[in-house]
Amino acid sequence: MSSRALVASNPRSFAPPLTKQSKRASHFIFSGRAQLRGFICAFVVITCLAAKDAGDFKDSFDVPKANFASHGKNTYFNLEPGFQATYEGEEDGEAGKLVVTVLDETKQVDGVETRVVEEREWHDGKLAEVSRNYFAIDKNTSDIYYFGEDSDTYKNGKVSSTEGSWHAGENGAKFGMFMPGKPQVGQKFYQELAPKVAMDRFEIVSMSEDAKVPAGEFKNCLKTKETTPLEKGTEYKLYAPEVGLIVDGGLKLTKSGQVEKK
Repeated sequence: MSSRALVASNPRSFAPPLTKQSKRASHFIFSGRAQLRGFICAFVVITCLAAKDAGDFKDSFDVPKANFASHGKNTYFNLEPGFQATYEGEEDGEAGKLVVTVLDETKQVDGVETRVVEEREWHDGKLAEVSRNYFAIDKNTSDIYYFGEDSDTYKNGKVSSTEGSWHAGENGAKFGMFMPGKPQVGQKFYQELAPKVAMDRFEIVSMSEDAKVPAGEFKNCLKTKETTPLEKGTEYKLYAPEVGLIVDGGLKLTKSGQVEKK
């Protein structure tokens, strides 16, 4: 109860009158308390907002390991060996190219057989990164989950860093949702759950986007908004039904389909 309420509830108080010094002291006490209450309220609000933001994104997925398979596909993502997609465009003022290939390889991660998806990225014609990404699909729901990656960053033709590599089941990392089998606007998921290493998350913001890219025109595309609590920035991606990713930042799909085994 505040001091003002106490005074109002005791109109016949017999306390002696305040001196000039005691009035000044009371002023500082009351104003200090008000400031403290203000700081506490602000802290509570900020804490609640942060908790709400973190809690909005689903970060726990109770899927029996027996449900996972290393091949298959849903409407927006393909895990069939031999599927390949090529993207070109401009990012950060540089010409960019990305080739994503579903390899005829698997890897055991966190007790699950996952499919290896290779990404090769070039900046201004020079190889910049090669990553091997590990995915599995829930046979019952067609949800596709992400189990980690091994990432090599290149400089002058040589590997200069493996930063960003992680595996579910190691160092507190867990698998995340990469693409739900039945996506809906408003859904929010963590794709990566590797503390202090990789914490990408996404929100489905639309399922009715139209897009024109070098590979063609597509309707009713799914749009995601991607962020991470590890750094500032937002990225948007577009996925076309039965095709998959068609826009990744400044890169756009130029061609996709099955490729012959070498």
